[in-house]
Amino acid sequence: MILVKRFLLTFLAVMAAQVAYAQDVSVWRDLANVSYKIGEDDFGELYVPDFSEKIKSLEGTEVTADGYIIPFEGMFKPEHIILSSLPLAECFFCGAGGPETVMEVMLKDPIKYTSKRVQVKGTLVLNEKDPEKLMYILKDAQLVSK
Repeated sequence: MILVKRFLLTFLAVMAAQVAYAQDVSVWRDLANVSYKIGEDDFGELYVPDFSEKIKSLEGTEVTADGYIIPFEGMFKPEHIILSSLPLAECFFCGAGGPETVMEVMLKDPIKYTSKRVQVKGTLVLNEKDPEKLMYILKDAQLVSK
């Protein structure tokens, strides 16, 4: 009987960890479902994000995202980072990833740069107007220990 209880507890712990991991992955998966329309500004045509209803439903909610800090030369600020769902060699700025694979993160508390995967939690803001900012912004974020 004790063996069965231990098995069940282990099984439940593994399932909970998989669900938590799936939720982290699904944030990026949901954010990837964006399309683009052609807009215009003072400088000409540009692509403007057209967020799906699922993405719109996430705006203003607390989400958890994991990824890699993108170290922009001279631009890394410990309280304002760029997070990529992909490793550096594949990210939007360095590789084949699209703009839906990165987000700006405004942290409550500064963090130190690391090349290891990090996890952050904050309030998602969608940006479809300001071309100087990324289309996904995480505000009031904090580092989540893994």
